[in-house]
Amino acid sequence: MIREGMCVLAVAGALALAVDPPYLSPSAIVGDKAGKTLYVAERTANRVAAFDIAAAKVEKRYPLPDPPGGLAISPDGSRLYVTGASPAGKVFVLALPSGEVVNEIAVGHTPVSPVASPDGKVLYVCNQFSNTVSVIDLAAGKEAAVIRVSREPADAALTPDGKRLLVANLLPAGPASADYVAARVSIIDTDSRKLVKDVSLPNGSTAVRAICLSPDGRHAYAVHIQAHFQLVTFQLDRGWMNTNVLSVIDVEGQELVNTVVLDDKDLGAANPWDVACTADGRYLVVSHAGTHEISVIDRGALHARLQKRIGFGIAPEHRSSFQTALAPPDFRILAGLRSRVKLEGNGPRGLALVGTKVYAAEYFSGSIGVVEVGPKEKGSARALALGPDQPMSIERRGEFLFHDASKSFQQWQSCSTCHPDQARPDGLNWDLLNDGVGNPKNSKSLLLAHQTPPAMISGVRERAEVAVRAGFRVILFSPRPEADTAAVDAYLKSLQPVPSPYLVNGKLSAAAGRGQEVFRKAGCGSCHPPPLYTDLRKADVGTGTGNEARREFDTPTLIEVWRTAPYLYDGRAVTMRDVLTRYNPKDAHGVTSRLTQQEIDDLAEFVLSL
Repeated sequence: MIREGMCVLAVAGALALAVDPPYLSPSAIVGDKAGKTLYVAERTANRVAAFDIAAAKVEKRYPLPDPPGGLAISPDGSRLYVTGASPAGKVFVLALPSGEVVNEIAVGHTPVSPVASPDGKVLYVCNQFSNTVSVIDLAAGKEAAVIRVSREPADAALTPDGKRLLVANLLPAGPASADYVAARVSIIDTDSRKLVKDVSLPNGSTAVRAICLSPDGRHAYAVHIQAHFQLVTFQLDRGWMNTNVLSVIDVEGQELVNTVVLDDKDLGAANPWDVACTADGRYLVVSHAGTHEISVIDRGALHARLQKRIGFGIAPEHRSSFQTALAPPDFRILAGLRSRVKLEGNGPRGLALVGTKVYAAEYFSGSIGVVEVGPKEKGSARALALGPDQPMSIERRGEFLFHDASKSFQQWQSCSTCHPDQARPDGLNWDLLNDGVGNPKNSKSLLLAHQTPPAMISGVRERAEVAVRAGFRVILFSPRPEADTAAVDAYLKSLQPVPSPYLVNGKLSAAAGRGQEVFRKAGCGSCHPPPLYTDLRKADVGTGTGNEARREFDTPTLIEVWRTAPYLYDGRAVTMRDVLTRYNPKDAHGVTSRLTQQEIDDLAEFVLSL
């Protein structure tokens, strides 16, 4: 089977070398132990580039059948592990330096961030949409265990002794209507292969994209957004809506000890994407995908300063108040300890540290950014092209603008800040001003927004085009030319649904098949008819409360609803079962009160399969 696959890959490789794809989209990057080669995941080109550092050019390319979601090199340097970020997730094992695919290992839905154990015997993989971590026995070449984590694991880091795996979960889990809503870092004991603790990040934490460890394994560092979602969104300055932060975790104590603001008082450092620590432990490096720069932080000086502040050595009851409060951001904490280096390329994502240099995968410019890190660092950067420059299509330009925080007031945020994963929601409620004050609404997915008017949960924008232009004007506080907003429209229209993890080999499970009949029986299709699973109307289905009682809300599409929890206009329903039962007492949201428990389960399975 593998040999047949390699023949296909060989043909694909010849074609890939003959015709360059429109965009490379470098997203992840890793350096070999010799410090001679960088391996770069070219995500939209479905291949990995081997980049010769000394020659500053691509020496080889390894084509793959799936988008490369993450990279890791075995401790002995003989293997490159590449996750194929597709619903039928695989880990491709490549022999180095040839790039021959010597094994394909099945894992979960959309695998990312492979991490090899120090002894080279085990590989850990985050399965983003399965909400699991795969434990792979590399000698056997197969999955040995599956560990469930919080929600959308995006990155992982292993302690030097291999005893603890820390997993960054992208989004919060639980109701968005709670006073405390935050994503978590999961800590796994690798001997027992069990989750031992979920460390909650500060209130409002979302888009937790990356985590790294200090060389001694004592501290972990996670980069993310801290949303001030409990405030009305009428300004941006001084982090009023979102701040961009670095959280410090005590690994042995398994607790959060402090969260550091990465922004300056009048200049945001939007959308931190990756974080890495130098081998000597002296510096932390953070990529800022929204502002096209990196931060270089003196780690030792940071810890010395934090020792004098709340967090380290503070009693648990006091630390808890720090953790839950949404206090004004402290912009002084990194003063004199951090330099912000502007990159030549755009959209830095993954980072690799080789010697005294940091290399950044620059997603939108198809390049590698290079910055010297150290006491003699000059604060300048250069970009090394991975291929010929390609003009942006209107959709690609829209994608860039959607992620570009330099277009917002003081660079605090971009569209992707509140819609962090391919324009899907952040799991929070926001009190926008488009339908009054004091009535926060759950963030919506922008998938199919243009095809399913009206826009917004309250339907206050008649079309998504109107909402896009209003977003630049009253959310980013930076009106844009029509050419820019039209490009964002084009990008959003180009989005495609991701197949549900509830499907079995791409088809409805037996339970979902039965649920499809229950869907008809309960009358769900009257408001959610296929193919869009919405009638494009507003309705009062009895879910409104308080000043939202008896209010009509837009009927949302059910396509990809598996990805958009929590549910209802205020995000109070954690599961689809809650929607069908607990929050449907009068059968106004489908006639479900007379259904059996099995029928409810089957109905939920069907809806979550769409």
